[in-house]
Amino acid sequence: MIGLRTAVLIPLAVASHIGMAQAQDHAMGFFVTSTGLGNGADLGGLEGADAHCAALATAAGTNGQTWRAYLSTQEDGKRGVSARYRIGKGPWYNANGELVASDLDELHLSPNIIKRTAVDENGNMVNGVGDSPNEHDILTGSMADGMAYFPWAEGDHTCSNWTNSGEGSAQVGHHDRHGGGNTSWNSAHGSRGCSQEALTGTGGAGLFYCFAAE
Repeated sequence: MIGLRTAVLIPLAVASHIGMAQAQDHAMGFFVTSTGLGNGADLGGLEGADAHCAALATAAGTNGQTWRAYLSTQEDGKRGVSARYRIGKGPWYNANGELVASDLDELHLSPNIIKRTAVDENGNMVNGVGDSPNEHDILTGSMADGMAYFPWAEGDHTCSNWTNSGEGSAQVGHHDRHGGGNTSWNSAHGSRGCSQEALTGTGGAGLFYCFAAE
């Protein structure tokens, strides 16, 4: 009996070790920021947001990658920068080695983004519906396909291109895919304003998604 148990347990242990090794083989390429910049949706523009992604990734021990915030912009008379085309081509894995999406199409059609997988740079889950406080509103400024809004779209969707912490609005997604009957990870609704208080009021904390573009 002991020999049989040993014969069963050894393959299981080997399989577990292989699974852990495979997870470790995949460098982190996606995370939700563990903290915002503390000034609402004023992130210092795309440059400031990208720098925040890079700083958090470096602090978490991930080096040698180019990080981009999943954020779009708006411009008068033409389409702004689209988050979809800022983040590389994939695949992207989270800090725990789980595949989030293989490419841009999968990311925007059927990504593995839920509360369990949309973790921060340290592999920790981010508060969502049912947690206190709820912080599932993730800044994106994007349409569901990851594109910037058309120039004729009414209103501010990017808090003045991520430089405003006062009046305005930012389009947000829900990293936990819950709340208000909307399961979109990147384009659920607009915020009530651009200040830290306004973002908190709709269930956010000024967090955003970061992707390794290279």
